[in-house]
Amino acid sequence: MPTFQYQSVTRAGQAMSGTIDANDRAEAIRTLKQRGETATQLAPLNGRSAVARNAPSFRTSPAGASADIGQPLRGRQTMRRGELAAFIREIATALEAGLPLMNALRAVEKQASSPRQRAVIEHLMSRIEAGRSLAQAALEWGAPFDDMIVGMLRAGEASGRLEVIMMQLADLLDRELETKRSVAGALMYPAILIVVLAVGIAVIVTFIIPRVLASLEGQTIQLPLPTVIVKGFADFLGSFWWLVLGAMGLLYAGWKSAMAQPHIRFERDRILLGIPIVGSLVRDVAVGRFTRTLGTLMASGIPIIDAIIITRDTLGNKAMEGVIDEVADKIRSGQSIAEPMEKSGYFPPILIQIIDLGERSGRLDTMLTQAAESFDRRTSASLKMFTAALPPVIVVLMALVIGFVILSVILPMLSLQSAIG
Repeated sequence: MPTFQYQSVTRAGQAMSGTIDANDRAEAIRTLKQRGETATQLAPLNGRSAVARNAPSFRTSPAGASADIGQPLRGRQTMRRGELAAFIREIATALEAGLPLMNALRAVEKQASSPRQRAVIEHLMSRIEAGRSLAQAALEWGAPFDDMIVGMLRAGEASGRLEVIMMQLADLLDRELETKRSVAGALMYPAILIVVLAVGIAVIVTFIIPRVLASLEGQTIQLPLPTVIVKGFADFLGSFWWLVLGAMGLLYAGWKSAMAQPHIRFERDRILLGIPIVGSLVRDVAVGRFTRTLGTLMASGIPIIDAIIITRDTLGNKAMEGVIDEVADKIRSGQSIAEPMEKSGYFPPILIQIIDLGERSGRLDTMLTQAAESFDRRTSASLKMFTAALPPVIVVLMALVIGFVILSVILPMLSLQSAIG
């Protein structure tokens, strides 16, 4: 029976450590749970390779951020997310075929699809030949190997299941990319609609309106208020278009600078979650990504605190990330995951129930992975609702603007006709 080394926290907040015999990781967690302890670190002692034993362990800094021995040596070459997923899957396939790691990397290098991929492989092979683990070699390279990828590679080497965990990692990256493409595809039509209507209004105001109003010059009629507004806007745009472009550039730069401030970004994301339809979409996308990533990391053998911290950065919303920071603190003090998530109001009740049941049964990783499918379907439904609701709203708003512009042209003509009659 495998032996696991563990660190845990009792309900009273006392830190415990030792070893436990169990058939698998889930059984070890359940046994500790029955003792009234929550596992914070759990690693198998049996079946570890020499490379895994010599590799530095993944640990958490006091500030709650991921840390490791050595600093990333940022490479000049990197890979896109989709290319990285295919790269990891190819290595996993070669390992499943029985090839040693170095032979697997050489095989993948021979069919590398780009110079940047070949550069990454050469770096990994050189570091492994120098005695590094695959995880440490990836960490030293830097992007695109983030904390999640390095953590899963390290867990795979430590458990002796590198090919299985790399395949899980490739699936996770593929699903992450699929979600981003779904969101981008859903927003494409509304974005095109906004651009086309905005260009149409700009052409009408800049070129058509001045020519129509020029025919009214010299007439004794008083221009209606809508006409005065549109004429003033057209004259300003024609004379000071460079100032408008400059102001837009400054606004963009100011926005980027403001979003770099954590407290401003936090407030923006908090408000965003409260907007109807948009908030639901943002929440569903974040929850789906959070659920699948956390389940995959825990199934890979990464301790729950490390998994929570890594998953935090995948949410993409500072308000929700703040809740995850609180969750990590609660786990360290021996409390449950579900309670702070429920109090925040940002996470759906069904997810809270799944996490609570998973903690009690010791099957949190399995239940999260299964629930991710449901949340993916929910995200797809939210995207369909968003794309169905947004275009009519845009059309109505643009119709009001165009109607106002047309009214500004018709009113002086009617006034002129009345004066002549």
